[in-house]
Amino acid sequence: MEPEPVDSFPRPALPRSAVILLTLACATVVAFGLAAMRGIFTPVFFAFVLTLCVHPLRRWMQGHGVPRGLATGSTIAAVFALLTGFAAVLLASLAQFSALLPQYAPQLEQLGASITQWLESVGFGPEQTQAVVQGFTPGRIIGFLGGILGNLTSIAGGLVVILTMLILMAVDGSRVPALLTHLNYHRPALVTAFNGFGGGVRRYMIATTVLGVAQGLFNWLILLLLQVPGALLWGLLSFICSFIPNIGYFIAIIPPLFFGFLTGGWPTALAVIVVYGGINSVIQSIIQPKYVGNAVALSETITFTSVLFWAVILGPVGAILAVPLTLLARTILLDSDPAIAWWRPLTGDNKDLEAILKEEDDAIRARRARRGSDNPGPGIPPKA
Repeated sequence: MEPEPVDSFPRPALPRSAVILLTLACATVVAFGLAAMRGIFTPVFFAFVLTLCVHPLRRWMQGHGVPRGLATGSTIAAVFALLTGFAAVLLASLAQFSALLPQYAPQLEQLGASITQWLESVGFGPEQTQAVVQGFTPGRIIGFLGGILGNLTSIAGGLVVILTMLILMAVDGSRVPALLTHLNYHRPALVTAFNGFGGGVRRYMIATTVLGVAQGLFNWLILLLLQVPGALLWGLLSFICSFIPNIGYFIAIIPPLFFGFLTGGWPTALAVIVVYGGINSVIQSIIQPKYVGNAVALSETITFTSVLFWAVILGPVGAILAVPLTLLARTILLDSDPAIAWWRPLTGDNKDLEAILKEEDDAIRARRARRGSDNPGPGIPPKA
């Protein structure tokens, strides 16, 4: 006989305010801990997200009679193929950038000299202006980007961790349905919360990937037409930055704007801002938030704040994984306990607010209609 399901965790004996303060203190300790071990946590969580995304493929194969081992191996091979293709394109683009930048060394020196003259005219000293000139060299720029991306050893180590965890998580994932069935008898709210988390992450990744691929292809074609060097690299960069909500566009436009100015001057730079920047801002500021927001039920304010927070904790990759990480935090802190699930609308989930919002909209329309009937226009008497 199975035990009776329990809908929530046992109530703590401490006052609610003390529990909230204790939770915040624990969250702070966890944040500092994640920052200290970002080199391990980031690739492990990235592998976890990828495993969640391919889990429906294995479930579909097992539902059609494919053996468990073959289904697991197929999902691992699919993820490996995607990662290998992405890594190949990324390495080719970086090699193109490394070969492209030295060709514009004279233009970089001229740009640095122009900035130096302007700085001297506004009162900067020779030491500051000399530092600016030294920064406009191909070696310094490549070194700066290398510092952001990390050295080859850390990248290779991260890839090894990702690939290893993908294999192990895929093998363990075959037992997840049975594990959830077992937990459902003891913590049904927790199981529901984690099922919702998995569905939300998959919807977010699918929506963002589709929009990011479309955005990357569009940017590549536009930059080819504008004859901006490195069009493929900047298209790939815009695809990666599409996973950074709200501010990814501002990061992706800097390199094509810079190289467009070096090759075609201000006309090309303005064309990049108007065509490339205008359409991409519409995609990332209007279209993407609508579909992604509906997929994950996070408010724009929390989404933007999460990008800044996780970038500080985990570095540049944290900005890319900000939404899945925030969804996981909400799942653990709110969704797993029905007693505090009423806080969920504060994070952007409007499902419980739909009736109230509809009443407010109806009231606004009614007031507008009354104002229109009271002021019908010149020469038309108002209704009695």
